[in-house]
Amino acid sequence: MNVNKDRIKIAHKEALIGIGLVLFHFIWWFSFAYGLGSTDVDNYSYILGFPAWFFYSCIMGIIVMSIFVSLIVKLFFTEISLENEEFEDR
Repeated sequence: MNVNKDRIKIAHKEALIGIGLVLFHFIWWFSFAYGLGSTDVDNYSYILGFPAWFFYSCIMGIIVMSIFVSLIVKLFFTEISLENEEFEDR
């Protein structure tokens, strides 16, 4: 029974980390999309042919989040068995 409590504790911690990552990504996207994109279209700056707000919010956002999620998973997530260990001794 203790194994299941440990799994639940790990799952809750990892779920909170996931929620934190989603919130970080939304703040990143919103800040660049509406921060840089709220100016007049004539004043837009362009990066690789994309408006800067789109480049930073969508393209760089995906790249940064992919790297960030990979690091977070490697550093903070725990590999657990999905087998029901309670009945293995029988």
